[in-house]
Amino acid sequence: MARTTDSGPRELIRLITCGSVDDGKSTLIGRLLYEAGAVPFDQTATLPLIDGEPDLSFLVDGLAAEREQGITIDVAYRFFDIGERRFILADTPGHEQYTRNMVTAASTADLAIVLIDARKGVLTQTRRHSRLLVLLGVRRVVLAVNKMDLIEGSRDRFDAIVDEYRAFAASIGLTDVTSIPVSARRGDNVMTPGASMPWYAGPSLMAHLDTVRVPDAPAGPLRMAVQSVTRCGCFRGFTGRIQSGSVRPGDAVRILPSGVGATIDRIVAFDGDLDEARAGQSVTLTLTPEVDVSRGDLIAAADAPPGVADQFDAHVVWMSDRPLLPGRACWLKLGAATVPARVSDIRHKVNVDTGEELAATTLSLNDIGRCTLALDAPVVFEPYAVNRDLGGFILIDRMTNETAGAGMIRFALRRSANVRPQALSVSRADRAALKHQSPLVLWFTGLSGAGKSTIANRVEQRLNAEGLHTALLDGDNVRHGLNRDLGFTDADRVENIRRVAEVARLMTDAGLIVLVSFISPFREERRMARDRMEPGEFVEIFVDTPLAVAEARDVKGLYAKARAGQLANFTGIDSAYEAPEAPELRIDAAACSPDEAAERVLALIHARLAR
Repeated sequence: MARTTDSGPRELIRLITCGSVDDGKSTLIGRLLYEAGAVPFDQTATLPLIDGEPDLSFLVDGLAAEREQGITIDVAYRFFDIGERRFILADTPGHEQYTRNMVTAASTADLAIVLIDARKGVLTQTRRHSRLLVLLGVRRVVLAVNKMDLIEGSRDRFDAIVDEYRAFAASIGLTDVTSIPVSARRGDNVMTPGASMPWYAGPSLMAHLDTVRVPDAPAGPLRMAVQSVTRCGCFRGFTGRIQSGSVRPGDAVRILPSGVGATIDRIVAFDGDLDEARAGQSVTLTLTPEVDVSRGDLIAAADAPPGVADQFDAHVVWMSDRPLLPGRACWLKLGAATVPARVSDIRHKVNVDTGEELAATTLSLNDIGRCTLALDAPVVFEPYAVNRDLGGFILIDRMTNETAGAGMIRFALRRSANVRPQALSVSRADRAALKHQSPLVLWFTGLSGAGKSTIANRVEQRLNAEGLHTALLDGDNVRHGLNRDLGFTDADRVENIRRVAEVARLMTDAGLIVLVSFISPFREERRMARDRMEPGEFVEIFVDTPLAVAEARDVKGLYAKARAGQLANFTGIDSAYEAPEAPELRIDAAACSPDEAAERVLALIHARLAR
């Protein structure tokens, strides 16, 4: 939103600085703040000096020192004015491990300053940040070739760097690039011309920022994500920021994803009702007739609604130290909506230097990949190229709640629109009643050789003898058929359990008691399996056998092969097993016989079925 001044509204521009380590971002930001009068210093003589020149890097609150100490920081925002413009400047670290901070800042930026150290030229991080700018929709770049004083203002060196960067930028679709040679430490071409570069006749950095054209407020039809719902007596309002378009009382709107139609009754602002609200304003809307609207829903123009889908093709920037494993459940947050989701497939990842598309089964920290996303519920969206608010999302790790990735929707997959749940006349309750039992999943987990299959087999024998209807899914048996295409990497193990959980779910729909015997080494996948079942229908049974005991049994000879290096990714040896933290039943398999263990499981089952 614009800031008001004595002469009228002040245009607000979001600016990001990016580039590689030690290219002088802190000094440049300090110089901009100083020259714009945003810091309380009246004369350069009051500033610390380096080689007779004022040192301005300390004006950015010691962020550089924090980075040198390896401290993880968030984006730092600075404010300064040039002419009739106010800038919000996002300062992000240049280190590769802080790429996530750069993504956060660039997702809302109008303009970017890409710094290059004149001595070093275009580096990998320069290319990485530039590719991210394109993905995140930032199309206007100032290429600031810094530290020109350290190369004696060489025009040839400047021209060579500019030519190299422009060729790279054009190859990734970045064509609006303004190149300026600067010395942030001395101030050359930051606000005033540099005496050491008489050959440069272009604008200074601040003059360019004062005049550069930035995108107008989002045009197009009305879009407003509902951030909160207010109920007070007969008043029921829906609050949010208008992302694009405008709205007036009497306008026809559609509530998404439900698709219900309504009409705008009032537009309520802090200081009273409005006749109109536009993009960038935060308001409360009331509707007629009264319809069901929740936080995360979108209020859109009735004649031009956005799409609704649950499967997407998207670019993902991975930000977690833990690799992205296709099939692993996470939370996807898009606007005000948060839904369970997973990356179901990685089509390729991108080499940041060459742009080459590389085959990949996982994404590691700072990798950029093109992926397929599958959501458990439909969300309202538009392609990121059309609408940043409705096309940009983050992926949240369900175990740690950290932001694990950021993404940009390219388009919805056709199957998202073509595949719809089929209403069935016979319900799961009907099927269970026919069998005179309640559906249940008994999930046996533990190391290879722990005794899971032996115990599960004996439990099923006893249930069968009692006339109950069962099915047993055993790890080895399933890998001979349904999952014969999967190996034993972490990604394959995730997909292995995802498929088995879906099969178990279908079997509970049939009214069966399902026994699942899989190592299932990761807590996250076991939790995903639990979440797929109805409340109370999932029973986790930890067959707890010490590694030494399981290895001593080694019925299949697998531990021996793993110890000899003939079997990679073997759980307990070179692949982790995450023991359950709160299973419904823990069996000390080293201290009891299979029959005794089966009795404990049966007692638990009967207690469950008696509820």
